Amino acid sequence: MPKGYWVARVDVRDAEGYKDYVAASKLAFERFGAKFLARGGEHEKAEGQGRARNVIIEFESLSVAHDCYHSPEYQRAVAIRQKVADGEIVLVEGV
Repeated sequence: MPKGYWVARVDVRDAEGYKDYVAASKLAFERFGAKFLARGGEHEKAEGQGRARNVIIEFESLSVAHDCYHSPEYQRAVAIRQKVADGEIVLVEGV
């Protein structure tokens, strides 16, 4: 079965408030076995609109990635993130 991934691109407006999101989201990531492949760090905007923070998270499957995103634990974290950051998250199936 192919892996599932989150591809997140984020601009953080409040670094201190974002720490609360990171702490809250940890519960969902642990529950669903998230593996961070890229989490911030150096990047190059090669094409299109870039964001300051880029994250790739691997899950056992697209279904598990979906369940994590829509879980009550992560949705509580989303409410925090949306107050302190702008961005987008795409869930995608691996090959």
